Amino acid sequence: MNTKPTIGFIGLGLMGTPMSQRLLKAGYALHIWNRTPHKCQPLIENGAIQAASMAELVKAVDIVMLCVSNTEAVEAIIYGNNTQQEGVIDHLHPQQIIIDFSSISPEATTSLAKAVEARGAAWIDSPVSGGVAGAEQGTLAIMCGGDKESIDSIRLILEPLSQRVTRMGPVGSGQTTKLCNQMMVSCNVLVMAEALAMAEKGGVDATQIPKALKGGFADSIPLQLTGSRMADKDFEEIKWHIKTLLKDLDMVTDFSKTMSSATPMAGLAAQLMRLHASQGYADQDPATLIKQYQDTSL
Repeated sequence: MNTKPTIGFIGLGLMGTPMSQRLLKAGYALHIWNRTPHKCQPLIENGAIQAASMAELVKAVDIVMLCVSNTEAVEAIIYGNNTQQEGVIDHLHPQQIIIDFSSISPEATTSLAKAVEARGAAWIDSPVSGGVAGAEQGTLAIMCGGDKESIDSIRLILEPLSQRVTRMGPVGSGQTTKLCNQMMVSCNVLVMAEALAMAEKGGVDATQIPKALKGGFADSIPLQLTGSRMADKDFEEIKWHIKTLLKDLDMVTDFSKTMSSATPMAGLAAQLMRLHASQGYADQDPATLIKQYQDTSL
């Protein structure tokens, strides 16, 4: 007899699909819904149940997982909108848990959590770091905001997805931590683009830089993954998006104002990321940032 909770997963993008695949492989009964229905097909073939609506999904599961693009998308799922009349909140039942893997505003998260808790359900903001590779391999770092009892109750469920689950504090703390993560990641990939382009112009074989710096103080996972792709001019496979980093950096700007916290480097990173996005790279991989510094006339 399967005593595992039944899971509903909403949002089958670059991250949501491999995360859902891992939950299926771990033996969880999985109900899925996506705004674009055809994206459900690979998961259906592996045993997932496609819900006809979010309402149907919520009624059938113990835990609802979200992994969508931004704050507005999460709010539309919870509250409904003009094209989707009813939201998740209209069908929640007591003791249900919503786990939000999306990267959204900490302030909006707090508001969403209060609305959900008024229905007797729990909200855990659980943004992730590790990219598509981490989602595929089950090695994501998950940073959670919520009460300790609720987070402890889902640790076993998150095992197929993560190398580490850390409670960062009350609701909203996970999202604040993710903003910190994105500040560091964004500044890192931006300076990597500058450094690798300068190395090329100085006659260095830039493809050797990730190998040469591996294990040193300048090393990082982004250097080994995205830096290698920058140096190799490998831009075709999109692992993550410029627009995602820009969205998070804009949230950093707004949040830092609210907190009266100075973030000058993240502010510059936002403008450089916006410049790159405006030149047609919004939907491209951050590996393309090196193009900003290459002399295409040569």
